[in-house]
Amino acid sequence: MKPTFALKSLLFIASATYVISCSSKNPKAELESLKTQKVAIEKKIEELEKQFKSDSGLVLEISATELKPEIFKTFIDVQGKVEAEESVSLSSEIPGMVTQIYVRVGDAVKSGQVLAETDSRIVHQQIADLEINLNLAEQVFEKQSKLWNEKIGTELQYLQAKTTKESLEKKIETLKQQLSMTKIVSPISGVVDGVNIKVGQAIAPGIPAINVVNLNHLKVVAELAESYSGKVKKGQALQLFFPDQNLQLESTVHYASKIINPMSRTFQLTAYLNTQTDVPPNAVVKLQINDYTSGAESLSISEKFIQKSGNECYVWIVENAKAVKKPIVLGRNYKGRSEIISGLKSGDFIITQGYDLVKSNDPLSIIQKNAFPL
Repeated sequence: MKPTFALKSLLFIASATYVISCSSKNPKAELESLKTQKVAIEKKIEELEKQFKSDSGLVLEISATELKPEIFKTFIDVQGKVEAEESVSLSSEIPGMVTQIYVRVGDAVKSGQVLAETDSRIVHQQIADLEINLNLAEQVFEKQSKLWNEKIGTELQYLQAKTTKESLEKKIETLKQQLSMTKIVSPISGVVDGVNIKVGQAIAPGIPAINVVNLNHLKVVAELAESYSGKVKKGQALQLFFPDQNLQLESTVHYASKIINPMSRTFQLTAYLNTQTDVPPNAVVKLQINDYTSGAESLSISEKFIQKSGNECYVWIVENAKAVKKPIVLGRNYKGRSEIISGLKSGDFIITQGYDLVKSNDPLSIIQKNAFPL
């Protein structure tokens, strides 16, 4: 009897049995009977299909790719921003009116350079007045010293002349310090990034006047979830991608904070840019932190070729021109790729096209080798 005829006969018997069982007065017994028949029918169908393939010489055409060892890496993906290591917002140290602005946005400046000044006429006048009095006090002190050395005059006169001279010198020194406070001076070398004042404008301490940033010392700062605190350490390799600049750079972790922010449950990571770039401060950067690297003989494949049945994971491979189901143990996973701990070996041919159609021991014909990457 041909398999197709046997299959039809089996289905007919099952249908007849179902019709007869419909008259049963016990629904529970009827349900159990139908389930038993269903399992028997499915098993018989599978056996007949295999027999049909064997009798007809049907061979499935598939594609397969050879499994080769390679280093498997995983990364922690996080977003951060670029910051300037040296960036200052300068303001006047004393209230006053702006009289001079010596720089414009984009100008390069050096440390100690005067960028702007406020009105200092009153201070200059006070210094000039005191210098006149100091000149007189120095002459009086000089004469009084000579008299005192010749034992002429009293010690009190000598001390009064000395005190007057030294008092005037200290007052002038104080005014000169106050005069320096009328100047806005850059404490770093860099580029003027903003000028927020105009000549004639009244300014006061604490109000931002001029911004200076050093673009030669840039760093990347990112906030990582608390769960990564034990996985990120100083010296780990970093991949930095700047989407707006379409730029990719490499760096290393300079510092991973040991303190967890109690509000956000994150910790801060810092890395320096090793080369001068056109990346501006506050630019968005995507970081990839390499937290795992396998050995050179590691095996890994795309998870799309991995099938699951309950808790079991497996792939289909070609052995002796037949389909063989291989249970596997998986390790780490990154972006749709899984590390294979056991179950496969280098040189196995993984079925990459048609793996969802094959069954154990199906005869196979490889029409394409290594056409689909693993």
